[in-house]
Amino acid sequence: MQEVVRRWWNGVWGRLTRRDVWLVRETRWTVMARAGDTESGRVLRWEFASEPPALEMVDRLLRADTAGQWREQDRATPPPAAGAGEARRVTE
Repeated sequence: MQEVVRRWWNGVWGRLTRRDVWLVRETRWTVMARAGDTESGRVLRWEFASEPPALEMVDRLLRADTAGQWREQDRATPPPAAGAGEARRVTE
C-alpha cells in the first residue's frame, strides 16, 4: 500500500505549466513528478532505498526553473497512476 508522505504543487492551473511532486513510501521511497495536467501530463518516477536521497530529489525538482510558486499540498490527493508517457528511474 502506498503512503503519500508529502506533496507539492507549483500553484499554476494551466495544462502546459502545471507541476506536481509527490513523496510516496511503500517498501522503498518513490518520488513522482508530473509536468502538465492529469489527462495529458508526463510522469517521471524515481525510487530510493531511504528517505534522505528521496528528499534530495524533491529539493532538486522544487529548485528547477518553472512557472508559479511551489506550495505543499494536502497528502490526501493520490499520486498519478502508472500509465502511458511514464518514465521510471531506480536509484539505490
